[in-house]
This record gives sequence, C-alpha cells and structure tokens, in this order.
Amino acid sequence: MKLLCKLPLVIFFLGCVACSRSHSQESSHTEPVDLQLQVSTPFHFVAYGDARFHDPKDTDAANPAVRQVLVQAIAQVHPAFISFGGDIVYNGYDRNDWKVWDSETAVWRADNIPVYPALGNHDLQGDQKIALANYFERFPDLKNSRYYSVRGANTLSLILDSSLDETSGPQGKWLAGKLDHLPGDVDFVFIVLHHPPYTSSSDMRMFAGGHSARSPEKELARMLEARQPNLRARIVVFSGHVHNYERHEHGGVTYFVTGGAGAHPYLVKRAPDDPFQSKDVNYHYLLVEVDRGSLKITMHRLDLTGGTALWTQPDSVAISVVPAAKAAERGH
Repeated sequence: MKLLCKLPLVIFFLGCVACSRSHSQESSHTEPVDLQLQVSTPFHFVAYGDARFHDPKDTDAANPAVRQVLVQAIAQVHPAFISFGGDIVYNGYDRNDWKVWDSETAVWRADNIPVYPALGNHDLQGDQKIALANYFERFPDLKNSRYYSVRGANTLSLILDSSLDETSGPQGKWLAGKLDHLPGDVDFVFIVLHHPPYTSSSDMRMFAGGHSARSPEKELARMLEARQPNLRARIVVFSGHVHNYERHEHGGVTYFVTGGAGAHPYLVKRAPDDPFQSKDVNYHYLLVEVDRGSLKITMHRLDLTGGTALWTQPDSVAISVVPAAKAAERGH
C-alpha cells in the first residue's frame, strides 16, 4: 500500500527530470550564426580540406611538407577568406594537434585572412566535448554553431556539419529555409561539408584507401538538385574526406571533392564520365574567383616529389548564373 502511495510521486519526479532534460537540450541548442563578410566583387577565396595538422614528425597521418607549402602558397594569393572542408587536425581532442595548427597557420592570422571551417570526423575525434572546445576556441566568431552561414557580396556560403543529418532535424530545417528564401542578389550558393555527396572513391580500398559516398549525402544531393532548376543562383558544393580532387556535375549542381590539403593521399579509380580524369596524387587547393553573375574555379596542384614545388593547374571550370529570362520561364 505504501508503495502504491509513493508511485505518483515517483512518476511526478521522473516527469520533472524528463522535462528538465528536454528544456536543457532546447536551451543548449545554439541558433546558427549568420556571419557577414565585408567584400565586393570581384574577389577570390580558397577552398580545400583534409590537412590533418599534427606532429610534423608523424608522416603516416599526413605529409607535413606539403601541408606547410600549401599554407604558405594560400597566404600569398591573399584570399578574401579560406573555406576549410574539415579534418583540420588529426585528433580533435589533442591540444597538441591544435597547437600545430596554431603555429603552421600563423601567417593567415598575421594577414587577417578569415577561415570558415566545416567539421570533419577527425575534428570530432575522441571526447567530443573536448574536441569541440578545442575547435570553437580557434573559431570564436562561430559562437558554438556547428553549422552556419556566411554572406559575402553576391554569395552565400552554407557550412554544414555532416556528423548530423543534413536534410532532417534542426540542420535540415535550417538548410531548407536558407535555400527557399534566398536573397534576390545572391548569384552563388556554396554548400560546404566534409563528406562528399558524389565520389568515385570507394571503401573497397583497392587503390590505397578511400571512402564511398554515404546515404545522407546522397539525399542532400537529391535535395539540392530538386531546387536548382527553380533558382537563378547556382549551387556549388565543396566537400573533402576523400584525399584527392574530383569534380562532378549533376542536375545543374557542380560538386567538388577537395581533400588534398596534406592528409595521406587516396588514389581514385575514376568513373568514365567523371569530368576530371587523373591517376595521380593530387595535393592541391582551389582558387575561386567570383564576379557578378560568374565565377571561375581552378585547381592548383602541388607536386613536391622532386624536392622543389612544382605547380600546375590541371582543371578549371567557369560557372554562370541562370539568365533572368530563363529563370522567369522556370518559375511559371
């Protein structure tokens, strides 16, 4: 009988705990920050990823010499900003890895070059709370936002966290809202995330390792390609995770895999219809030149095998907005 009398109190207590947890989760949810970059056309920026800043003596995780040359080369082109597609460090929990980032990229901060990062799986390695604390310490402007936007001139960058679902939940709702309410003066929408929606790489590891495209990112591609025909603005996707360079074009959307910032390379058995064909190791960065209604994206490839830096530009593509008249026809 005493047990029955206490039962309502127990249920009430558990209910209070559940409400408290729910409220705590809601209150801890950070509204994604919307950053504003003061820049005007024409301007240029750099996109790349998968550097794995780490002890330079450890050459298994990455090629530190390549990583360092790329950092210096990027500083020399004076980009308006750097879009970093994740796997900044090798182990997100390791403060020593982040100290290597601090020292090797000091030239960027000396030149006041903003860095807009996407979270990669290595950035979340280990205790996630510690890893995120290390990450947000370096990027205080994000205000603890794991996904966020950057508006600069005629562009809108939507930076995603691909450890979360990109098309459902809070992030999916936020992304859909951004795409469905684009300002009229936006010519280009850059989607930046770590895991690629398209890749000719494979988990089979027949060619020195790699990664296949995952189902959440395939769903993201379907979402983007469903919207692109109804937009005047062009959608361009920058991803990494595969340590190489790829370019794919589907449904009016151009997809880049730019994972050549220094992590140990993956060779890719490219599909016959891939616009870019190469059997090489492709350490690189992308130079994105933005103008009114048009942009040009060029892959700058670094080869250090001869001991000195050899630079080539094996791939380049121009992208233009949909003409206003054609966009109006699509809207009917």
